[in-house]
Amino acid sequence: MYIFDIMNGMKVREVTFYKNYFADFFLKQKPKVQDKIIWTFKLIETQKNIPTIYLKHIEGTNGLFEIRIQFGNDIFRIFCFFDDGKIIVLTNGFQKKSQSTPKSEIIKALKIKNEYEQEK
Repeated sequence: MYIFDIMNGMKVREVTFYKNYFADFFLKQKPKVQDKIIWTFKLIETQKNIPTIYLKHIEGTNGLFEIRIQFGNDIFRIFCFFDDGKIIVLTNGFQKKSQSTPKSEIIKALKIKNEYEQEK
């Protein structure tokens, strides 16, 4: 169902990135992980209702979300936020190695979000 929708779906939002924070993370990943990240972005761009297995709000933050990617046994998280409702701005990403998300990664994402909003 999702693959069909992605291939034929029109964009309902756009995924973009701010400065090189996300790009630095992305370029360090293996090609197959990069492919899975891009596939997930296409899903997020084309689905009106995004399942929480792919995009989830981080409680206790002011509008910060995590894009959730699993490739085999590896789990990756990419932080993001919405700008004007239809644009998803990527901040930082990391490979998850424990049950809980490191607070340092959340703090980093919030700093990038704040920087973006001040420059806007």
